[in-house]
Parts: sequence; structure tokens; C-alpha cells
Amino acid sequence: MAQKGMEGVAINEITEAADVGFGSFYNHFESKEAIHAAVLEIVFEEFADTLDRIAGNLTDPAEIISVSLRHTLLRARSEPVWGRFLLREGLSMRALSRGLGPRLLRDIQKGILAGRFSASDPLMSVITVGGAVLTAIAIELRFDADEKPVTDMLNMIGYSQNGFAERAASSLLQTLGVPQTEAIEIANRPLPPAGTSGPNESQER
Repeated sequence: MAQKGMEGVAINEITEAADVGFGSFYNHFESKEAIHAAVLEIVFEEFADTLDRIAGNLTDPAEIISVSLRHTLLRARSEPVWGRFLLREGLSMRALSRGLGPRLLRDIQKGILAGRFSASDPLMSVITVGGAVLTAIAIELRFDADEKPVTDMLNMIGYSQNGFAERAASSLLQTLGVPQTEAIEIANRPLPPAGTSGPNESQER
């Protein structure tokens, strides 16, 4: 599903990838739509809940945004299948109406209302930040897959996986109106533990 989407994958492909029989599949799911809904729940709802727990003790809207963005990018890199699924579904109505999309809007609105962000349009800010995060994930996954035209271009313009999540968070905080020096400092603070997120996130920095 991460590669082909729900419509492009057959049930026998799912059972072969999972190494289970049709009977076992139908014991758990009524259809591929049902398993797709379950995957969406994991990718969007459960991870959004995890981000809320990670940032639960933070009070600065800028740091909450930074921590959430960095954990998202680090998980996509450490779990490429998860990252590809997020890329495929990230702009779907399902994703925008639940999980990560509404949480991002909520956090940006809080920052604007608190005067932390100078951006005045929450919707456009969500589009800008969300689109940039998906683009950053796509860049990392293609670099890791050694897609030559992409890797050559990225090397030419100075791309480095070291600190990439921090650079992205800093840039997007500046887009929201946080001064450059402060944005860089916030984006390079130690990350709160990932908890139930990707296994390698806290070691990536």
C-alpha cells in the first residue's frame, strides 16, 4: 500500500507480503479497505497521539512544532515503509481530516494566538509546513534509495543527512515568524524521548 496505494494493491499481494493465507487475512479484516483503514489509524492517529505525549510537558508552541517535525522526519527515515505511506496518503482527505493534519493546525493556531508566531493565516501555514515536511521526507527516502539524479543534485547543493531534521525545523519555524537565531537554537535542543515511536529516532542526532 505504501508503494501502490489501496486501489493499486490486490489482497493476494497483501497476504504474500505478510506471509499469511487468505483465511487468516479474512479472520482479521473484511476487505482491503478495512486493512487500509487500520494502517491509516497507525500512521496518522497513533503517531499523532505519540507526538502529543512526547511534547506533553512543553509549553512553547515553537518547541512543540520543532519537536513534532523532527520526530516525524526521523521516523520516516528510520522506517522507510512508514515514510512512503505518509507520502502517499499525506495530502489525502483522510489524512487532512484526522491525525497529523488537525494536530498541526491546532499547534500553529496556538502559536498565533499566543503571539509566538507572526504568521497570520493558519491554513496557509499548515499547507506550507505540511508540504515542506512531505518534500523533506521524499528527499531523504530518495537519497537513501540512491536514486542517482536525485542524489547527485542533493550533493551538489550541499545536502547532508546529519542535522537535516534540525535544519528543516529551523527553516519552518522561521517561516512561521520565529527569528533566525532563536529558531536555530530551538531546533537543536535535545529531543524528548520518542517513546513508542520509531526505534532509532532518539539516536539519529
